[in-house]
Amino acid sequence: METYDTFNTIIKSLFRDVMDLEGKAILTGEFQNITNNDMHVMEAIGIEKPKNMSSVAKELSVTVGTLTIAVNSLVKKGYVKRNRSEQDRRVVYISLTELGEKAYLHHEQFHKDMVAAMITKIPVEQMEVLMKGLQNLEDFFRKYS
Repeated sequence: METYDTFNTIIKSLFRDVMDLEGKAILTGEFQNITNNDMHVMEAIGIEKPKNMSSVAKELSVTVGTLTIAVNSLVKKGYVKRNRSEQDRRVVYISLTELGEKAYLHHEQFHKDMVAAMITKIPVEQMEVLMKGLQNLEDFFRKYS
């Protein structure tokens, strides 16, 4: 039971800390007006190429209507832009502005630092066990929802 209690305590603490610290890492002087939710929408939009609203909504597991509300806010804040498809004017593509890309890269650096901190003192031969445990946790979340 001691192992269960230890894992349970660590997992609960990690989730709370990740959400709190991620919010603090995002809210720097330049990015004072965005939330964790805003950042996760921008992360789903990405910096590769414009995406349509439906694909971003699907990735975030939200309705297009819910995404529209978030995108409206991000457009007003200057992080996201909309463009209608030339082939089908009903299709709206969204992409990050220059400011949105800067926020995205800033957030990505937080994740890189977090992963580096997690694996820095783990011997290579134990890395597979850590990955398997994290994959099991991810599988649980996907099945649970």
